[in-house]
Amino acid sequence: MPQIPAVATTVDIVHSHTPFSVGLGGLRLARRREIPFVASYHTPTSEYADYVTTNEHTSRLVRSLATQYESWFLSHADAIICPSYEARRRLQREIDPSVPLHVLSNGIDTTFFRPVCPTEFCESYDLTDRPLIGYTGRHGYEKNLQTLIRAAASMDGHLVIGGDGPARENLESLAERLNVDVTFLGFLPREELPAFYSALDTFVFPSPVETQGLVALESIACGTPVVAVDAGALSETITDGETGYHYPHGNIEACRQAVYRALENSQRLKTQCIESRSSLSVNRVLSDLADIYRHICSYTDSD
Repeated sequence: MPQIPAVATTVDIVHSHTPFSVGLGGLRLARRREIPFVASYHTPTSEYADYVTTNEHTSRLVRSLATQYESWFLSHADAIICPSYEARRRLQREIDPSVPLHVLSNGIDTTFFRPVCPTEFCESYDLTDRPLIGYTGRHGYEKNLQTLIRAAASMDGHLVIGGDGPARENLESLAERLNVDVTFLGFLPREELPAFYSALDTFVFPSPVETQGLVALESIACGTPVVAVDAGALSETITDGETGYHYPHGNIEACRQAVYRALENSQRLKTQCIESRSSLSVNRVLSDLADIYRHICSYTDSD
């Protein structure tokens, strides 16, 4: 239930990261105390309609209701934090136009996500073939990971996939049917992620629904270039020719060629990824967020 925690006694501002139960509790707290309410927009709730039902008609209804509810919730915010300009453009069409939208990327811990020696990691998972092409994250149907499997079907390299999710069984079946040289690692402990990224020659991210795509930033921070679909926030997250390459959504051959291009320019891209690490730091993001908090508090106080 959307309850207010008893420990929330001295609060100057409420920042919600979900439109559901905890977020509703935060909204109640902000209205009760008459303090600013900030919401972060991470993932469109309508994208998960297919997890509720397989019936297309019902799925459309769920998407519509989810969008309406999300719009209602976010329109009650005094400000919304969007992780990308793509996310802001999407929201501008759906919510009260009077609500300020701030673009602030989700920073990452660059002291943790950094280039490391991957030898021990590769040995423990028997990853001896090169080049290594990979992905880690949620195996959701909306992530479009079948594009990665199909693109790898005729590539000279070993595919490494970390993570888990509802689409994993289908992905394993597809890989077996296409005779793809792939290792499914399953869920990886967080402490192994820097070695995973560092072991890869290229990280591939085919999801068109991202509002930012943190795993792409983690890969870049570890010095590994990213091949990403040119859709959603990934169009902004990756800089072509500097931290990786894009390919058109749904174009499997273009995905394959982008991977080859990344491999051909591997050393230059790795160097440029490492040079971009400071711009990804969570410390920069926290400083910018504090400025947004101060700004919101100043204009809500004046109202």
